Amino acid sequence: MIKIQSYEIHATYDKIKKISKRGDSMGLFSKKTSDIESFHTNVKHLAIIMDGNGRWATKKKMPRIKGHYEGMQNVKKITQTCHDIGVEYLTLYAFSTENWKRPEQEVNYLMKLPGDFMDNFLPDLMKNNIKVRVIGDLNGLPPHTKCAVQNAIDNTEQNSGMQLIFALNYGSRHEIVTATKKIVNDAFDSKIDIQDIDEQLFATHLFTHDIPDPELLIRTSGEQRISNFLLWQLSYSEFIFVDDLWPDFDGQKLIQTLKQFNERNRRFGGL
Repeated sequence: MIKIQSYEIHATYDKIKKISKRGDSMGLFSKKTSDIESFHTNVKHLAIIMDGNGRWATKKKMPRIKGHYEGMQNVKKITQTCHDIGVEYLTLYAFSTENWKRPEQEVNYLMKLPGDFMDNFLPDLMKNNIKVRVIGDLNGLPPHTKCAVQNAIDNTEQNSGMQLIFALNYGSRHEIVTATKKIVNDAFDSKIDIQDIDEQLFATHLFTHDIPDPELLIRTSGEQRISNFLLWQLSYSEFIFVDDLWPDFDGQKLIQTLKQFNERNRRFGGL
């Protein structure tokens, strides 16, 4: 596990906040625009690969971690929009099992962001009845990150509104292997019969066992791949790849993308 140098991260984070020009004083749930007020989506579960934070910062000649800070600010705004337009489940790819390969300073900063997000916006999430969930290997996270995430999960557990799901230290291949091991163990223990193993039973052993599959996956930054994200769950999802870098993908652009989804004919292999 990468060593966390907390004093460096706190100093860098404070510096990033000072140079931010966007500000975050409006809070998580600000006044709706007219487009948001008039739009209601039929997407029940939206999954997003939030890509392009580092490139956004590099393009502006700023440190990569500045892009991650702005990306966190955009999580608040997109969460607001999804809440306002009727999305029931929002799954965000926050940190993959492969992201540990990034530079140490960047990883340390990324491990601080979940705690800052939860600490600063938990009151708004509670007020708006949003339930926070995390899929992935929590045991592989640094203690301070795991503690902050677990507190958010515990505090919002009884909320019954939109579910905000962070894929954190998540890899879909790992999820599938873990599910397979559980099924094999259950078969050895005679809890299930091998003849009973089917797609439905397999899905009950995934992290998302009680969450419907996404109707739509959006990936920002122009990249066109799914990067080991929800491989099983995305089998029949629609994919839309947008050129905007994640910090620039605002609520209005989200609504435009959802309108594009509405024009598609989902056939599920039929005609």
